[in-house]
Amino acid sequence: MDSIYLVVALGAVAGGFVQGLSGFAFGLTAVSFWAWALEPRLAATLAVFGALTGQIIAALSVRRGFDARRLLPFVLGGLLGVPLGVLLLPRLDMAWFKAILGALLVLWCPAMLMARRLPRIARGGRLADGVVGLASGMMGGIGGFTGTLPTLWGTLRGFDKDALRAVVQNFNLSMLLVTMASYLAAGLVTREMLPLFAIVAPAMLLPALLGARLYIGISEARFRQLVLALLTASGVALLASAVPQLASRHA
Repeated sequence: MDSIYLVVALGAVAGGFVQGLSGFAFGLTAVSFWAWALEPRLAATLAVFGALTGQIIAALSVRRGFDARRLLPFVLGGLLGVPLGVLLLPRLDMAWFKAILGALLVLWCPAMLMARRLPRIARGGRLADGVVGLASGMMGGIGGFTGTLPTLWGTLRGFDKDALRAVVQNFNLSMLLVTMASYLAAGLVTREMLPLFAIVAPAMLLPALLGARLYIGISEARFRQLVLALLTASGVALLASAVPQLASRHA
């Protein structure tokens, strides 16, 4: 049992630092540790709790404006998506979900990272932003992965560093609040999880503050590279945990 506590703490430390630095990806980072030792629903619940805690820390330590007009379509879409994700969670094959998400990140993010000039998407307007919010809300309900799609989409939209941080940070905070409330209402949070919550929150606190401090001194180009590299690494970690599980089913 002590080894599980250690794995939970390590995942929280890594996830807290990455979230503080990038504004997202606590769930992706932490689950890459937790997927090896925790049952999928427990890992998802801890990821939502940790990501929400990190977003509250970020909201207090890194403020980058609030553009309601830009944020609203993402939030409205996300509010529709979160309940769908919560409904899917008990029925979802998490190994396949992690494999598909990991493969998309591993294929797409390095291509964006190596491109001299990223393509800029100007079409679609608020409707497209709302669809991204819907998909992100579903991913949040499934396991707290709310920041991945808005980050990729905002990068392709050409948002600057602070505009991207403002959208992702405020979107994540609102979606994670709704997701955690939905988990509580659905009975997914149990009394047995509370000791693990008590490990996640303090373990991620200092790393999240350190990451947020480092964010302030990063240039636009370096921040874009960092975000895409983190997403790529998260994809590799997801594949590393999912592929052996899928392979064992056919062994």
